[in-house]
Amino acid sequence: MEAHKVKLTSSEYSSLWANYIGDSMSICIFTFFLSHIEDVEIKPIVEHALSISKQHLNIISKIFEAEGIPVPRGFTSEDVNTQAPRLFEDTFYLQYIKHVTKGSLATYSAVLPNVFRQDIRHYFISCLTSTMELYDKATDLLLSKGLEVRSPYIPYQQQVEFVEKQSFLSGWLGEQRPLSGLEITHLYANIQTNKLGQSLSLAFAQSAKQKEVKEYMLRGIEITKKHIDSFSNLLKTNYLPVPMTSDEMVSESTIAPFSDKLMMYHIGLLSATGMGNYGLALSLSPRKDLAAMYVKYIAETGLYAEDGANINIKHNWMERPPQAVNRDQLTK
Repeated sequence: MEAHKVKLTSSEYSSLWANYIGDSMSICIFTFFLSHIEDVEIKPIVEHALSISKQHLNIISKIFEAEGIPVPRGFTSEDVNTQAPRLFEDTFYLQYIKHVTKGSLATYSAVLPNVFRQDIRHYFISCLTSTMELYDKATDLLLSKGLEVRSPYIPYQQQVEFVEKQSFLSGWLGEQRPLSGLEITHLYANIQTNKLGQSLSLAFAQSAKQKEVKEYMLRGIEITKKHIDSFSNLLKTNYLPVPMTSDEMVSESTIAPFSDKLMMYHIGLLSATGMGNYGLALSLSPRKDLAAMYVKYIAETGLYAEDGANINIKHNWMERPPQAVNRDQLTK
């Protein structure tokens, strides 16, 4: 144990703050899911996810109170209407948890090396452990129900070989090598995450109250369609299967279960996750045409996210995150 009281660092404070906001949103979403769920196998997984998010809020609240830090407002019961009709099929809930836990694992893995205080390290380690368990359960159930789409198979290598030509890096003109296993992995994964974003954007466009929020969601649908088509065409060109999911998981309801504020935050979170996914894919895709594509799509997603942030600011929906002292202002 640490011998004396140590203040939270900027990375610890901001990570806990962001974690609180995200889990307060998740509580609203999982609570709504549970108000309609019928599948007796999927329900315990959603309940488990809800329990984890509630535990996180309780722990972070106690840490902030002990530090004299105001607990964020985040999202509350005012942001969810459990009396609204079903907006998604039960199978969507399982797909949603699978993809959300993938994003959470990446986030917690990035946070952990930047926290130092023992209690905060233990908290984020517990977050990683519980999220891995939830991911494992969701994946097992998806497989058992025949709902999981495996990434494409490629032949095993028969011997060790080395790259002999610089054409290994090309992709626009001349000789074009087949996709590498890692390039296939990220194309496949980015199709799946864009399909999730597309389904959520469709559901939110149907149910949003404000016109500019509806239009923002419709714009998101068009962006995800374009990205999915690009990734799919690359797989098809290499005679590889394209992962398919169904838009039928979204119902025809136009009654909003969530506030416009929550829906805008959620799409912003998915946009940030998407840019992170593209950045990782970029770093692991030596082919120049793939690298150029990911750079283009990161910029496009970033612009979309910025426009969403402007909508949030306009409506006073964006809670100010922890930040450094404005020394310029203090010295005037």
